[in-house]
Amino acid sequence: MPELPEVESTKNELLPHIVGRRVSGVTLFWTGIVRQPSVAEFCSRLIGQKITGVARRGKYLIFSLTSGEALIVHLKMTGSLLLKPASAEPGKFTRAIIYLDKETQLCFRDPRKLGVMWLVEDINSIVGKLGPEPLAASFTPQILSERLNNRTAPIKALLFDQSFIAGIGNMYADEALFAARIHPLRSGKSLSQNEVKRLHNSIQQVLLSAIGYKGASVDTYFRPNGTTGTAHFEFKVAHRLGGILCPVCGTPIERIPVRNRGTYFCPKCQPQEPKH
Repeated sequence: MPELPEVESTKNELLPHIVGRRVSGVTLFWTGIVRQPSVAEFCSRLIGQKITGVARRGKYLIFSLTSGEALIVHLKMTGSLLLKPASAEPGKFTRAIIYLDKETQLCFRDPRKLGVMWLVEDINSIVGKLGPEPLAASFTPQILSERLNNRTAPIKALLFDQSFIAGIGNMYADEALFAARIHPLRSGKSLSQNEVKRLHNSIQQVLLSAIGYKGASVDTYFRPNGTTGTAHFEFKVAHRLGGILCPVCGTPIERIPVRNRGTYFCPKCQPQEPKH
């Protein structure tokens, strides 16, 4: 959290408000948020630049600048980017403020202080090792099948591995596997071609639906205007315990660890030994 839908929603909502705007100042309340370059150089190089575009790669936000450099932001587990008027006081958990012309500030809110910013000339130095984008036209069932070939890791672990596929995290991996009726502990190579096609379709449908709901505010994610997303209200299994029943068959949702991640699934709809 945030995952691809939250980052994509943030990108979409920031775009009309910050492209073409010039950075007039930077305030860092926690200097650990800057990973590269030094804090002093980060501020001096960023101030005066105009933002020419905003893109997303996996869970990363990429702000293109007039110098040809890019400001890259990763929200990690609890981060949000909030747009506020320049006169607004820093809210609780504000770790950095980037001041823009026309009396606007872009606030990086991050309760757990895990978020990161980089200012780089080569974006691939940060995002170059990411796997394919799950919503790209080039991400086909055949590509997914090829990447699953001979993979012995649990399919749930593969889905949140950013080098395998970019942008999917714990929540949407659970939702996609439920929609595809695949047990999270199945090995990647065990999936049949029909299951791969189902999973490919489920990944895209789950992500697109969540983007339509502006992301999921399960914990600390906020949209740039300070409101919450509502995708979590549509979850079928993710984060659903305490007697919650499967919406398809009525079986209680179960939770197991997969590579130290809490994983939610329906044991009846997602049998560990599939019926082909």
